[in-house]
Amino acid sequence: MYQYLRHKQTLQRWAKRAEERIAPRLKAIEERVDLHQWRLLQAYREAGVDEGHLTSSTGYGYDDRGREALEEIVARLFGAESALYRPQIVSGTHAIASALFGILRPGDQLIYLTGEPYDTLQPVIGREADGSGSLADLGVRAQAIPLTSAGDVDWATFAAAVSANTRCVAIQRSRGYAERASFSIAAIGEMVKRVRVLCPHAVIFVDNCYGEFVEEQEPLHVGVDLIAGSLIKNPGGGLAKSGGYLAGRRQWVTRAAARLVAPGILAEGGATHGYLRDYFQGFFLAPHVVGEALKGAVYAAAILEEAGFESTPRWDAPRTDIIQLIRLEHPELLLAFCRGIQEASPIDGHVVPEPSPMPGYSDPVIMAAGTFVQGASIELSADGPMRPPYRAYMQGGLTFSHVKIGVLTALDHMLAHAHLFPDIKAKAGES
Repeated sequence: MYQYLRHKQTLQRWAKRAEERIAPRLKAIEERVDLHQWRLLQAYREAGVDEGHLTSSTGYGYDDRGREALEEIVARLFGAESALYRPQIVSGTHAIASALFGILRPGDQLIYLTGEPYDTLQPVIGREADGSGSLADLGVRAQAIPLTSAGDVDWATFAAAVSANTRCVAIQRSRGYAERASFSIAAIGEMVKRVRVLCPHAVIFVDNCYGEFVEEQEPLHVGVDLIAGSLIKNPGGGLAKSGGYLAGRRQWVTRAAARLVAPGILAEGGATHGYLRDYFQGFFLAPHVVGEALKGAVYAAAILEEAGFESTPRWDAPRTDIIQLIRLEHPELLLAFCRGIQEASPIDGHVVPEPSPMPGYSDPVIMAAGTFVQGASIELSADGPMRPPYRAYMQGGLTFSHVKIGVLTALDHMLAHAHLFPDIKAKAGES
């Protein structure tokens, strides 16, 4: 494939060194994939999944035995009492909104323990009543606790913020468009212990987007009450065409279902149309696909380090999600990186992405997402807000090979601006 790249000799040299360094990390990822695959296979067999479960419902969707079996499997794998796994959930933001609106009531307080949540959640929470239907409109008071300069939870500020009205403490596992590291399951477990002491009456909710099947456990295994995520991220395995999930304690899943569907109907309704076969197969494939994405992220970190760029997590660091942050510092390099990823996409590979406004974001965003499922971030994609300090956020990849090709193509585009590279060696690109 190097013959198609303008700077093939430089890229081939960087790639060879990167691949040699990461071999032990790739082996460790494969071992974790094996563990998750074994657990999934056991869950499918114990649930007695048969051909009839793959037949979807229509209309109201009552008595959908396939949906019920799949949600039983999801609950078992994620350590939940109950789960919703539904095409009616539009996105991760929708799943999180259903959780928050289900938990919270007028006069309650919501505290985000891990700093400001992701951009698209800001309108859901709201800062003041404005008629938009936000939590603020319902009289819910929200507060985000800024992390310390070291990226840790500021427990003193949290303790001062807690009141008798603190109903929900929310944790965002992944970094979003932030510099801080994503939070591991072990770190979330420690948060849970301290929150239970400082605020024992609160419901602990985790935005689990991008984290499923990356570690051996999920947040519910360490005492969290409710989690939510998107099916076009990790758990859909690249086959889910839409949807989201909620899982956790039955009381809070039921409250979320009342918000998602309607009080009284709850989880009993919701047709699955033609989705169930993709959902069953996608969830079964999810550990493997997540493993491929993780291998790609490790490779990206290593080869970008060879090119002189800093990215996090480092190639040899523990991981808790599939996101790779790349520090580029210059708008030209952010554009070049995303355009290279887009060029290496199977869909719309001929399109040149441009920064543009997007709902829920305060700055124009450059997005590379030539995916089979629109917006699917378990497929290879990259994006970033066009604001200093110009960070790219890369995630996903259905196959390791595709991620490698995408990253090499992105670097090939970036080398057209080699004078901006931090390492003088990067200026030696061959044409």
